[in-house]
Amino acid sequence: MERRTAAERAERHAATLKRLERASGKLSTAAIARMDEQLSWYRNMPPEHRSWIGLVAQAGIAAFTEWFRHPEAPQAISTDVFGTAPRELTRAVTLRQTVEMIRTTIEVVEEAIDEVASPGGEDGLREAVLVYAREIAFATAQVYAQAAEARGAWDARLEALVVNSLLSGDADEGVLSRAAALGWGSPDRVMVVMGSAPAGDSELVVEAIRRAARHAKLHVLTGVLGARLVVVVGDGGKNPDRVFDPVPAARSLIGQFAAGPVVIGPIVGDLLSATRSAQAAAAGLRACAAWPDAPRPVLADDLLPERALAGDPAARQQLVEEIYTPLDEAGSALLDTLSVYLEQASSLEGAARMLFVHPNTVRYRLRRVTDVTGYAPSDVRSAFTLRIALALGRLQAT
Repeated sequence: MERRTAAERAERHAATLKRLERASGKLSTAAIARMDEQLSWYRNMPPEHRSWIGLVAQAGIAAFTEWFRHPEAPQAISTDVFGTAPRELTRAVTLRQTVEMIRTTIEVVEEAIDEVASPGGEDGLREAVLVYAREIAFATAQVYAQAAEARGAWDARLEALVVNSLLSGDADEGVLSRAAALGWGSPDRVMVVMGSAPAGDSELVVEAIRRAARHAKLHVLTGVLGARLVVVVGDGGKNPDRVFDPVPAARSLIGQFAAGPVVIGPIVGDLLSATRSAQAAAAGLRACAAWPDAPRPVLADDLLPERALAGDPAARQQLVEEIYTPLDEAGSALLDTLSVYLEQASSLEGAARMLFVHPNTVRYRLRRVTDVTGYAPSDVRSAFTLRIALALGRLQAT
């Protein structure tokens, strides 16, 4: 009895297989017609893409027929079902759309079970369709996962190339196009934040930076370059009048840096100008050891004297242009008063005696120094910066 039952099942299976082979073309045509009828995104696609999707549907039904031929050795559906279409199709067709395409094709096959199956073979064919639908779903997920991994790896290399170009000063129009391909939103307020990269997987570090940036509504391009973690930060706000404070913005990302100084380059107007911000941040990071009590993060401009002492020509020029030259143009009295005040250990009375003026005159002139330069001579840190600027200006004037 068991042998006879098994023989009957094999006979029904063989008959169903033959009918399925004959109906494959009809099922493929019906599936494509159903997609054209129900899926608006399919109707709106270019003819070339529609033809590729049609081939995928045909390959899926053909693979099911082949899979049904050997029920005694079931196996997962190969991702080769999708091999009839070019890899670029995964960019043109989203995962959701692919699921809709597969669902439509499976529905067409399910509706034809009673017609395709041999008498008594309906349940066997229906069960096979259910198992095949599960396997093809896994295969779909694998195809898109592989495509996402490939895109992720390519995007990471492209992003690192953009960041390295900005840091090396080789930025050109090609950098803009590559950044646009990465989703850079062209903000008009950009800065570079730089510090030590943490140990471990650099991809995890980059992803953590992106998550923090999304939470803070910032645009970022980032990369781990050697021992340094470099983040190009753009203001993600839509309101041009919104205040973009670089220190809070950097603090929202600082948790992803390793211990040690984190330096913020100056704000610039666009991505190409970020080279200047990157180079200032890099110079600040090199010079930060000379200011052990520097805040974290610290502005590169707050490290101008240390950068100048470390040999940064941009910092030296900035100190001369922003401090010495304006004081020189304001008249010799300000330069002389500031110089004497600093030499007299910041003593008003001592400076007044050396200059043969009243202490209130010295006080007034020092306020003028603050107005002209933005640095208060009575502040220890500002006095250090002013002293370095005076020395550099005098050296340049000789």
